[in-house]
Amino acid sequence: MPDANPAPAEKAPTQKLITELKVSGHLMTLDTGLFCIVQTPSRALDAAAGLPGVRISLPPGPASRPEAVSISTFRPDGWLLGGGDAALVRVLNGPAQILVTIYQSPTATEGAPNLQVLRLMEPAAGAPAAVAGGAAQAGGTAPRRAPRMMEMVAHIQERGDVGAMLGEWLGERGSKKWIEGFGISPAHEIGAADIEYQAVLGRGWLSPWVEGGQFCGSRGMALPILGLRMRLRGAAAETHDLSYAASFLDGTAVGPVAAGEPCEADSLAPIEAFQVIVRRRGEAAAPLAEGAAAGDAAGGDAASAKPAAARKPAAKKPAAPKRR
Repeated sequence: MPDANPAPAEKAPTQKLITELKVSGHLMTLDTGLFCIVQTPSRALDAAAGLPGVRISLPPGPASRPEAVSISTFRPDGWLLGGGDAALVRVLNGPAQILVTIYQSPTATEGAPNLQVLRLMEPAAGAPAAVAGGAAQAGGTAPRRAPRMMEMVAHIQERGDVGAMLGEWLGERGSKKWIEGFGISPAHEIGAADIEYQAVLGRGWLSPWVEGGQFCGSRGMALPILGLRMRLRGAAAETHDLSYAASFLDGTAVGPVAAGEPCEADSLAPIEAFQVIVRRRGEAAAPLAEGAAAGDAAGGDAASAKPAAARKPAAKKPAAPKRR
């Protein structure tokens, strides 16, 4: 006979839906100025979980001063994940506080990741307050926006956003106005998804790769980029050639350089203008757009009006004959 009181079926163990992380928060006080906070590479990085991770934010409550503190990260998701990721923090009318929150795996055995704080720029005496959304033009007017059809846009010191087409010079050579960031969105020879680029931030230090159509660098942070690096992707890399040239605040002209090569001055001077050329492989180089050199070099010297030439190593002197 069947058992009148069967034993209840065993319940499946409840799945653990919440994982407790090791989280620590720190209030950091910064004086007026521009700072770069870098997370040094961590040997304990868990690629699957993305930990340890760091976030830089404004603290809650009265300590938060959004009108005085601007935070910009190189990653679009805001995380610092230990591969040299960094955040730029600009403080107006300091001191002011930021909140540094560190997230670690519950099984982490190493200490918290190391953060390095670099002061990039001292406050300028009598400098006006930054305008939200970009740098102000002379006279306090709103930043100039580039037309939508432009294939390249750069945010230039004291000018705001300026546009140009591929093959033209973006920025003004000889102007001594640095570029803070840029974006490229080709619309003719190739598409935006066919190109990616980086900004040179220091010697041997480049920003993460950014896909075409996205902005690389900063706006309104008064932080120049020191060069750039580009490459083609997918089928475009097999059918087209990419080269680029640039001029820098110290008068250096570099390029054209081939895709994948950094375009920077030996002195690491800020970049003030650059030109990007994309052409189908085997196609002859097109001449510079009419008026581009003269228009962009207005206000500069005669040397700055010439197309940038690649740097060539100094010729070696012939060795003296040996005496017999």
